[in-house]
Amino acid sequence: MFNIVLVSPQIPQNTGAIGRMCVNANLKLHIIKPTIFDLSEKAVRRAGLDYWQSLNPVIWESLDDFLDKNLAYKDRFFFATTKTNELYFNAKFQSGDFIFFGGESTGLPSHLMDLTPQNKITIPMGKNGRSLNLAMSVGIVAYEAIRQNIGEFDFRESV
Repeated sequence: MFNIVLVSPQIPQNTGAIGRMCVNANLKLHIIKPTIFDLSEKAVRRAGLDYWQSLNPVIWESLDDFLDKNLAYKDRFFFATTKTNELYFNAKFQSGDFIFFGGESTGLPSHLMDLTPQNKITIPMGKNGRSLNLAMSVGIVAYEAIRQNIGEFDFRESV
């Protein structure tokens, strides 16, 4: 199982969609406050459909709180950012990894990425783009991690 970590997400619909994907892909979702919306907000639940109640996300009061409990795993922290040229599909993901994504307009804090700067990853984009939608970015990177570890992924066969 992989850990998806949202640091101060700003759009409830993105968080809901990511939660839905996490349930379907057997990923653990961590949400680090502050958020500018209430996690019980209707928009989060609507985007997550009836999956939200199955999600059981880990809500952290602050980044410091998260790091206090998880810093021992920092070598397995991956940071999705536009501030690197290292492509996400070249990363070697392992079960248990933490894949971080920042708020839609803020990205990830530099001091967080400085913990393991060699683990910054990016999604290639054309020269006219600045960034992708957060939910789309999480899906792209998460499913690459699953692809690399498909033997450990618990999924049902299509009928």
